[in-house]
Amino acid sequence: MKNIAITALLISATAVFHSNFAVAQAVQPNPPALAAGGPATTPLAGARMAGQGTLRFLGFDIYRARLWVQPGFDAENYSAHPLALELTYQRNFTAEAIAKRSIEEMRRVGSFSAQQATRWQQLLQQVLPDVKPGDRLLGVYQPGAGAVFQMGGRVVGEVPDAEFARLFFGIWLSPQTSEPGLRAELIAALGTAGQP
Repeated sequence: MKNIAITALLISATAVFHSNFAVAQAVQPNPPALAAGGPATTPLAGARMAGQGTLRFLGFDIYRARLWVQPGFDAENYSAHPLALELTYQRNFTAEAIAKRSIEEMRRVGSFSAQQATRWQQLLQQVLPDVKPGDRLLGVYQPGAGAVFQMGGRVVGEVPDAEFARLFFGIWLSPQTSEPGLRAELIAALGTAGQP
């Protein structure tokens, strides 16, 4: 059974916490809605889409993922660069399931204490929405600061925790991801040096 399959559950974590976090400055105030198969807009200043792919599990589409990066992005050192990741869900998932799976997948990327796991899971579970087919969740990562999340073109929350954000986006971008094929699709447009 693929570990990340339920990671569809994850970036729902993209609908996390609420306030006016500095990372929100990097996100366009009202990014246009992204058409499911249409042209990609840029949710991060100066960025372009590096790749996209669909996570499938047992033949079922779970979500479609798109990654935006700025010039100079190095996929092998993803956590040193701002980026934006969007998931468009194809199935229903509860916030509880998303939060639990997020923590499981983050453990593949790096270690953290049981207390951190409990705190992060509870927080995710409180702030994440349940998702249904067609819901789009966008996460913007800012190194050393945390993450800002959007749904429906508006900021729905933030996580001002640099370690949480690094591990969370590592679910898709770390070499330790449980879905290396999806990672390869997300960084497909990067040159041999790992830069767009």
